[in-house]
Amino acid sequence: MPDEELLYDLADLFKVFADTTRIKMLYALLDSPLCVADIAETVGATQSAVSHQLRILKQAHLVKFQRDGKSIIYSLSDDHVHTMLAQGMEHICE
Repeated sequence: MPDEELLYDLADLFKVFADTTRIKMLYALLDSPLCVADIAETVGATQSAVSHQLRILKQAHLVKFQRDGKSIIYSLSDDHVHTMLAQGMEHICE
């Protein structure tokens, strides 16, 4: 059995996936890095809502960002995020 603290952290990670807007945002970032305005347009949310959800995704280490002049460009943190989305989708489609 994993350590209690690790189990707590894992439960918190799965909580992040419990929001449809955050899932849409992660899917939007699968193809290419995007700025807040482009993410908002893609998922049909306000820039304010996207910024709020990005904060949660950053805290969970699911997205990373890079400054490009005045813009901040967001992307998936690593291939594990893609794998989690793909495995989840495969599981529910069986």
